[in-house]
Amino acid sequence: MNPPFGRALCAMITPFTETLDLDTDGAQQLAMRLVDQGCDGLVLSGTTGESATLNDSERSTLVRAVSEAVGERATVVAGIGSADTAHTVEQARTAEQAGADGLLVVTPYYTRPPQDAVAAHFTDVADATGLPVLLYDIPRRTGTRIEPDTLLRLAEHPRIVGVKDCAYDLFGTQRVMAGSDLAYYPGCEEYILPLYALGGAGFISTVANAAPARLRAVLDAFDAGDTAHAALLQRRALPLIHLMMSAGLPGTVTAKALLDALGLPAGPPRPPLRPASPDRTHELVAAHQQLTTA
Repeated sequence: MNPPFGRALCAMITPFTETLDLDTDGAQQLAMRLVDQGCDGLVLSGTTGESATLNDSERSTLVRAVSEAVGERATVVAGIGSADTAHTVEQARTAEQAGADGLLVVTPYYTRPPQDAVAAHFTDVADATGLPVLLYDIPRRTGTRIEPDTLLRLAEHPRIVGVKDCAYDLFGTQRVMAGSDLAYYPGCEEYILPLYALGGAGFISTVANAAPARLRAVLDAFDAGDTAHAALLQRRALPLIHLMMSAGLPGTVTAKALLDALGLPAGPPRPPLRPASPDRTHELVAAHQQLTTA
């Protein structure tokens, strides 16, 4: 498989100033660091990027700034989507004009549309621009699954090229992978190696904000044929993955706390999210140090 957006993609945080304004200089600095350390793609204004609190102007500004910073060294994928198809189409066109290389389109949330409506929504968005589209399947947040049969139908669209998979349904994922050419990117770090071994495209990772080279190394070891070392590297990352993603705080909060502690651009999350406690931040720093010095 030739991954359409690269293999190692970071679900990048959106840096803010202390007054919660968009920090474009910080976003550019962070983007360049992530690319220098092995990311060949950046996903902006997704879940980790606090899409729920960004307005459309901020989304566009962020895409322009990061695209300018990384140039052709990495793909820039714009996270878009709302409960309104017309608004999502507008976001898609704006992202294209701002210089995005692709779109990550989340399932319409709150209204819980049936599967035929879900398919129509994604088709309308994919028809609106010339950009390749990743479907973002994250039912825990949206309330609606993109069912495997729906994904197989959507795979026939020439611009729908992949899935960011946060459905936690490995059997369903394998069904779609076996029946289509969709590129599968796990959005859950514990699935990086398992899904890659099954033919996945790589990863889209929140943890990569803090440890991009260590996660990229899992893919590199597998590609080199050293599956035992790839498995070892995956296991070594688990303590940090757990603290950042599965220990009670959203990944946005833990990623920003860790980056701030490391002296990197981040800033506070926007309310209703709140900064991590000093104790949690200390644990994150310790886990990060353990991983990056192993």
